[in-house]
Amino acid sequence: MEQYKKDFITFMLDCGVLRFGSFTLKSGRKSPFFMNAGAYITGSQLLHLGEFYAQAIHQHFGDDFDVLFGPAYKGIPLSVATVIAYSRLYQKEIRYCANRKEAKDHGADKGVLLGSELHDGERVVIIEDVTTSGKSIEETYPILIEQAKVNVIGEIVSLDRMEKAQDSEKSALRVITEKYGFPARAIVSMKDVIDFLSEENAESPKKSAQILTPEIKSAILDYYTTWGSHEESGF
Repeated sequence: MEQYKKDFITFMLDCGVLRFGSFTLKSGRKSPFFMNAGAYITGSQLLHLGEFYAQAIHQHFGDDFDVLFGPAYKGIPLSVATVIAYSRLYQKEIRYCANRKEAKDHGADKGVLLGSELHDGERVVIIEDVTTSGKSIEETYPILIEQAKVNVIGEIVSLDRMEKAQDSEKSALRVITEKYGFPARAIVSMKDVIDFLSEENAESPKKSAQILTPEIKSAILDYYTTWGSHEESGF
């Protein structure tokens, strides 16, 4: 596993973004883990978060794109933080763009978009926090193609939950890839998280031993027995 992925897992835990316990998801599923990107609230946290996203985007999609699109609302700070980090890390100016929930009907920037305009032929990467069912892309994609004839080259999220999308045995990221024709990727997957914490416990029990207890790990494995996507058979 790449070092930036290990660092990102530690970062999520330190920021209280990734938590273990018992949580009811928006879908109604009872999950033993929960990720809340809204817990990134300080300047230094957003700075580091943008760097992790930038590294993952660079690894998966390279430099040949023009715009990073962040769907409202959480995608807005994600897109801004990441284009700043991308400029610093890779010396390439990527423009950010986001949407409003309601179109603005006055001023020089009226319309549904914030940040950069979109133009025909531009290459776009979509950035989000996490996707469980794949439903959010159903709202985001039409907004993009209504503005211009852009080429979406990929989507990046922070965590791949590796569970079934709505009405499918496949993961949300796999469903997005097959339905829209562009790759959907994550900085890390839950398998990465469990592997990393298990390895830390085996080598030298640290704080991770208090996080990934045998009870929590068992609950996660049980969860994936029911909700795991068919291409992710287990850990």
